[in-house]
Amino acid sequence: MTHTAIDTLSWLIEQAYEGDPAQSLLANLRDLHDDDWTTLPPGCGRSVSDILEHVGWCKWMYEDYAFGPRTLRGDLPPLVPSNKAKNRPLKELLAWLAEGHSRWLQSVKALPDDSELDRERYSNWGELLPTRHLIRIMIGHDFYHAGEINHIRALLQGTDRWPY
Repeated sequence: MTHTAIDTLSWLIEQAYEGDPAQSLLANLRDLHDDDWTTLPPGCGRSVSDILEHVGWCKWMYEDYAFGPRTLRGDLPPLVPSNKAKNRPLKELLAWLAEGHSRWLQSVKALPDDSELDRERYSNWGELLPTRHLIRIMIGHDFYHAGEINHIRALLQGTDRWPY
């Protein structure tokens, strides 16, 4: 019974969220100005805050469906702000995102051995998928939205160009 693949995937989860100093989700929040969190570039429909609400929502939902009781609902707290606002205040949003990430990572790390990666688990849309596929989706999800946030920041700050 090995845990090598689980350990590697856990490391990749951490890299995608905050470990990679240039491409992780949290690294791409580092250079945001105060107004960048909620401002929309021309023609865009999502702010950085909107994107982080979505990323956090997914972390909570995937963990609940793959490893938990599958009781969370996408239109109810803790997945939406309890005051019916579109987004949580920044400090609350970052704490909620971190808690969702921690839940997801700890559930993956708690898998007893690598054979669990082939076990089918529920996705939040009801489909059964091998655990490794759900983990891959979530790793890619953090990197994808990190890039999206980086692009929004670059558009808002007028730095959307190559430095050479």
